[in-house]
Amino acid sequence: MNIYESVLRPVMFRMDPETAHHFALDQLAAIPPQVLRLIFGPAPAQPREVFGITFPNPVGLAAGMDKNATSLAGWEALGFGFVEIGTITAHAQPGNPKPRIFRYPPLGALVNRMGFNNDGSEEVARRLTRLKEAGEWPRIPVGVNIGKSKITPLEGAPEDYLTSFRRLRAFGDYFVINVSSPNTPGLRNLQETGLLRDIVRGIRSEDAKIPLLVKIAPDLADEQAFEIAAMAEEENVSGLIATNTTIDHSALAGFRDETGGLSGKPLRTRASQLLRDLKKKTKLPIIASGGVMDGDSGKEKFDAGASLVQIYTGFIYRGPQLIRAICRAAA
Repeated sequence: MNIYESVLRPVMFRMDPETAHHFALDQLAAIPPQVLRLIFGPAPAQPREVFGITFPNPVGLAAGMDKNATSLAGWEALGFGFVEIGTITAHAQPGNPKPRIFRYPPLGALVNRMGFNNDGSEEVARRLTRLKEAGEWPRIPVGVNIGKSKITPLEGAPEDYLTSFRRLRAFGDYFVINVSSPNTPGLRNLQETGLLRDIVRGIRSEDAKIPLLVKIAPDLADEQAFEIAAMAEEENVSGLIATNTTIDHSALAGFRDETGGLSGKPLRTRASQLLRDLKKKTKLPIIASGGVMDGDSGKEKFDAGASLVQIYTGFIYRGPQLIRAICRAAA
């Protein structure tokens, strides 16, 4: 038990999940980084080089937590080795109706149907410009996760992704093409290799060198995942993120089932199995995400071949000490 689990989590878990999310972001932006370091301790030093980038430790914050990049300095102060902002779309959008985040504490799980609510790539670019000009840019790598705007038809997706990339390219150490959220209608159809190839080629025509990753769903059949990996190698994609949330809600038997993507402990087995299978088929580096809730589940990802791991639901349940637990287990 630590200060997060004993004090902060009980307070936030009395709030509506989305209210708690915004409360945490506001506090993280307001509290000086040096105070956060005093409370939670120094960041683990366990450097790794992946995609030509040096990560001070291999545990990152997954996309979805800081969609609009409002709290970047705070994540570094909590001990993360990298942070991924977004998902950001070309057009600002409100996302799906509330409520849209649901906790399942007995399962160590969440369901969300946020729907890519974000300020849009133009406004986020302005915010990031102000951060850089103020000298407040974090010293850890920043990934930028981009998705398709809800109003954009599938055939317009390549230009939609490219618009966000152009606006944000100056700020990302790496970029992620998100085609795997279950909460934007039709988005997962972009995992078909022909459509995905067009998105990749559009971005690669602008920048052939910047690290570019594709984030995939755990619900893909293995052969579909292998096809994406093969396409990624052919098109100079730098790596994969495995996985996003799942639409398999079988773990929620006996609980109220809400529409959306399931994350957390129930995702661990499938996410790890897909990771192992992918590593047999591709040499691309993979960032593992899905069911990382403690040191053992983090180590499991590295043992399965992950180069880095990301946490989201585990962080909500365990707080900053989870970063340290994973690093200790992986040492």
